[in-house]
Amino acid sequence: MIITKKHLPRRTFLRGMGATVALPLLDSMVPALSAAARTAANPVRRLGFIYFPHGSVSWAKGSQNQWTPPGEPGPLTLSPILQPLAAVQDQTIVLTNLEHRNAQGNGTDGNAEHTRSNASWLSAARPKMTEGADVLLATTVDQIAARRLCRDTRLPSLELTMENSFLVGNCDNGYNCVYVNTLSWSSPTTPLPMENNPRLVFERLFGEGGTVDERRAEMRKDRSILDSVTDDMSRLMRSLGAGDRTRVNDYVDAVREVERRIQRAEEQAGQSTLALPDRPVGIPESYDEHVKLMFDLLLLTWQADITRVFSLQLGREQSARTFPWIGVNEGHHGTSHHQDKPEKIAAIARINTYYSQLLAYFAEKLAATPDGSGSLLDNSMVLQGSGMCNGNAHDHKNLPLVLLGGGAGKLRSGRHIKFPELKPMANLLLGLLDKAGVPADSFGDSDGRVDLEPLSLLSDA
Repeated sequence: MIITKKHLPRRTFLRGMGATVALPLLDSMVPALSAAARTAANPVRRLGFIYFPHGSVSWAKGSQNQWTPPGEPGPLTLSPILQPLAAVQDQTIVLTNLEHRNAQGNGTDGNAEHTRSNASWLSAARPKMTEGADVLLATTVDQIAARRLCRDTRLPSLELTMENSFLVGNCDNGYNCVYVNTLSWSSPTTPLPMENNPRLVFERLFGEGGTVDERRAEMRKDRSILDSVTDDMSRLMRSLGAGDRTRVNDYVDAVREVERRIQRAEEQAGQSTLALPDRPVGIPESYDEHVKLMFDLLLLTWQADITRVFSLQLGREQSARTFPWIGVNEGHHGTSHHQDKPEKIAAIARINTYYSQLLAYFAEKLAATPDGSGSLLDNSMVLQGSGMCNGNAHDHKNLPLVLLGGGAGKLRSGRHIKFPELKPMANLLLGLLDKAGVPADSFGDSDGRVDLEPLSLLSDA
């Protein structure tokens, strides 16, 4: 590492044996005569996409519809499901009446609504019906954005999931499992694998990996990957002002805390006596802790500018995950086939509320993390939603979608946007590319673009 008395390069790393730790933005990385670089005039824009399966209750009538904000479009009043976002309400946009037409069956491509829900969500395209290797979709919006936004970052993008992504063969009425294993495609024929192991993500961000046995051996040493960068960090700290020293210490503490939680999950896995298939080292037994670890890794990733684009799959379509800690003991997929039973509709609402709580966990951490003249949330756009509306009907109209962040000054948030008639979700994805500074004339089946800046959008889509 080379340190000058004038300023540090933005790409300054702490290096040690098997470890490379990027740093958050520091005052000493900005030349004294370049004050404009500290302001919103030159923000780093970031995009995140978070998917949940099986839809919501935005289709329901009356009090059962706990997703759609009450009242007329305009200033946002949070619905019961979205109430966990109250702390970031002024950075929230809820969108109503967007659809994915290419997820709907056309009479010739089989009854595979779950597969098409997942595949079309970021592609706005119809997947080719095949069980073989000749899969075909489209380049997804996250990868189009990453090519522009992540040209100078260490990783081009990050793809994460809460489930294993190793299913093969026919997963849904003649469709290859790859269509539900991932959200992200770097080309129409190249699906990107998604990682569900926090330890492997951590090592990808900060250090070298190894076999499961090697990682278990390192775990028993009770050492931090940061121990190997101690000398480099000491030299750096001597050159920094008080404010930068605090930022570095806070960031390193956050890295250590995430690593400690991963180690705890590894220890629990090693102590388990259950006669079950081995959980990969580093995956917590608790789904809640697993998701929050992934969000904390994403926070570190954005804070150190390791990448600027991510996709996260909270659950695979047709997932049978149960949520007993919120009172849902039936599998998610089975619950979504509610047959208009009030108790099942209420269970779906509880699951969706829980997903909002997880989103709030991430958003509040972004809001509390300085970035230039604002926060990480100020300079980001995070879209959470599903490719299905009514899990019982398997439809793809009026999708549940919530957008968080300030978009580096490009979003006018704190609103409910309701279109008078159904419009392609592709129009929203095209609008997000616009606000991220990624030029595109069209995307998927778009027939316009959602302009996220004006107060009223009803005539713009």
